[in-house]
Amino acid sequence: MLHIYTSGSLYENSNLDRSANNRKKIEEFSRSSRDKLVQSKNKMFSKFTSILQHAVEALAPSLPLQEDFVYHWKAITHYYIETSDDKAPVTDTNIPSHLEQMLDILTQEESERESGETGPCMEYLLHHKILETLFTLGKADCPPGMKQQVLSFYTKLLGRIHQPLLPHINVHRPVQKLIRLCGEILAAPTENEEIQFLCIVCAKLKQDPYLVNFFLENKVKRPDPKSPGVEGVREDLASPDTGQAQAEAQAAESPEEPKSAAAQSNNNNVNNYNIVTSLLNLTKSPDGRIVVKACEGLMLLVSLPEPAAAKCLTENTELCELLTDRLSAFYKALPMSMDPLDIETVESVNWGLDVYNMKDDAAIFTGKRALISFLSWLDYCDQLIKEAQKTAAAVLAKAVRERFFVAVMEPQLMQTSEVGILTSTALLNRIIRQVTSEALLQDMVYFLLGEEKGPETLASIAQNPLRHRLIEHCDHLSDEISIMTLRLFEHLIQKPNQHILQSLMLRSLEERNYLENKPQEEREPVENGQPHDFIDLEEDPLFGDDFSPENKLSSPDWLSNSATHSPYHAKPDGKTEVHKIVNSFLCLVPDEAKSSSHVEGTGYDTYLRDAHRQFRDYCGICQRWDWRGTPKAMEKCDLDGPFFEGHFLKVLFDRMGRILDQPYDVNLHVTSVLSKLSLLPHPHMHEYLLDPYINLGPGCRSLFSVIVRVVGDLMLRIQRIPDFTPKLLLVRKRLLGLEPEGLNIDHMTLLEGVIVLEEFCKELAAIAFVKFHASASTSP
Repeated sequence: MLHIYTSGSLYENSNLDRSANNRKKIEEFSRSSRDKLVQSKNKMFSKFTSILQHAVEALAPSLPLQEDFVYHWKAITHYYIETSDDKAPVTDTNIPSHLEQMLDILTQEESERESGETGPCMEYLLHHKILETLFTLGKADCPPGMKQQVLSFYTKLLGRIHQPLLPHINVHRPVQKLIRLCGEILAAPTENEEIQFLCIVCAKLKQDPYLVNFFLENKVKRPDPKSPGVEGVREDLASPDTGQAQAEAQAAESPEEPKSAAAQSNNNNVNNYNIVTSLLNLTKSPDGRIVVKACEGLMLLVSLPEPAAAKCLTENTELCELLTDRLSAFYKALPMSMDPLDIETVESVNWGLDVYNMKDDAAIFTGKRALISFLSWLDYCDQLIKEAQKTAAAVLAKAVRERFFVAVMEPQLMQTSEVGILTSTALLNRIIRQVTSEALLQDMVYFLLGEEKGPETLASIAQNPLRHRLIEHCDHLSDEISIMTLRLFEHLIQKPNQHILQSLMLRSLEERNYLENKPQEEREPVENGQPHDFIDLEEDPLFGDDFSPENKLSSPDWLSNSATHSPYHAKPDGKTEVHKIVNSFLCLVPDEAKSSSHVEGTGYDTYLRDAHRQFRDYCGICQRWDWRGTPKAMEKCDLDGPFFEGHFLKVLFDRMGRILDQPYDVNLHVTSVLSKLSLLPHPHMHEYLLDPYINLGPGCRSLFSVIVRVVGDLMLRIQRIPDFTPKLLLVRKRLLGLEPEGLNIDHMTLLEGVIVLEEFCKELAAIAFVKFHASASTSP
């Protein structure tokens, strides 16, 4: 019986538990259904209320704007006082509609009043600290989604209202507080609204830069009181407003209120620049559109002229770190080996317009995507520094130099692997071509060449290891490395930076101690004949347009004062001198080594237009440099001091001296660099590179003397090569594509070198003519 009773009890207990569970499920289902029904009723009621409101507005006469504005604001505050369901999303309420109506009223009110006049609705918004209240609601995100609505309201308010709002204490205080909420959470659902809000604030600061002082906050502050929760908001909304006077009194006591620029400058405490911090956080967003907008906002802020903001930007934010760390990361992501041609020919990039297809990029060449990302960010850094306030630009450029060029690039350029050297040099060449901002270019030049300005000596060329290594690479065992490094220097000397020429050339020529220090009567004049095909270029109709009075070169009078106008020249007007100099270069190559006269379109005159255009460009670059007053007077020069042409010219002259024995492509780049240097409008460089008549001191060499030695060697070699002239002509036609490739020709390197030598002499003659003609055009 006991066993039966116990079993029965268990069975009964089991039924009771099942029944209880069923009741619980029924209750849960009923509660869920009731909640859904309530939500559905609320939605229907909201829609009905909205429809009714619009109907009433359509039928009833419109209220005065202020009454209408107050009505909408009170409708929002009553929601928080009366509602018990604070979990429903804000889109299920009438709050968005009321906020939009308030904006429309403020916009209408401004349009109906005179410019700068504040209407009663705006007065109400400022007096009742509506933006402060909205900030509190947005921070609490109550109801859910309210933060988005608040951000959108602030953005539209600042964007639609034309009168200055930010100077008002009850505007810039809540705006500053809302700025701190932006970028706190990565990939937040409000990112789009956050970036729109921050960008409109940046645009307003750009319009009135002094307002940025309201947004520099002192870090040493008393603890902020706890932000009130939703219940506190309800109590605050129900109580009467204290008015503008009390708001100003509270603001005076508030530790959050930023001090004036003058007060900040006298305060040793560090300032916060919260808008920059928020934008920097948003640059880390996974959404590319957000990143671009954040970068645009930073671009606006760095351009503000206020010194306090510029100082705070570079010292108290992580902007420098962001720029350099990301630049370093993109560079390190590049493949260790890349084809220099791919690096050079990849399409030009503009930051923010980086549209790509990963599959297509990989199919073109490995690493293209990484290269474009690196070049895009480099372009952003360059443009940011170009737009930045001057002191900020200097600090940002120095950070790029120290944290990227020195820390990341220098070890790559100093390595011993030929593949690594070639890739890193090609990348450096691309960087040099792309950089346009003055501050970044200056720091990049200091990184490459050092900051030394004194005369260079043979013993001091290794003091700057990177400079020494780069110049030595112009004469590397690897022709590819030599060509790439020569191209690097060719692009470098065309950049608008005076220190480049000072470091590579001018500091070695300043004392003109390449000249022989002898009395004038002991010097012997040098005479040169004229070529058989000489044409009087002064009468050539080719120059009828380019050298007309209205198209004269805007060069200074440096050339008319040049040392080439010495007493042993025939005439002081420049004409005889230019003919002598032109003929000196044209006659250097012997007739049996000339081949251009047998091929149409390869005469001397083909170089004249290019020389004129390039010289005009160089004069434009050098115009703001203080090169007047030179050449240095002979009596002020230290002619007895030892002369060293400088490491750079030494390597170029050594290369030029081997023009008959080195590859065609190497010769093209060596002569290209030398011709670019010859075009520069500095009298010492002109004298040293283009004047065949200067009396060189013992052991000194000039460009002309180097070419003379090459020609002397050539004349000896010609006698040992049968059918020299026909072979030379055939090689020229092959190089021009006029003859198909055929059997190998003996002494191909020598023949190609002779062709380059002839063309180079014609180019130097054209440059000399153009520079003298420019001097004659500008002289009184």
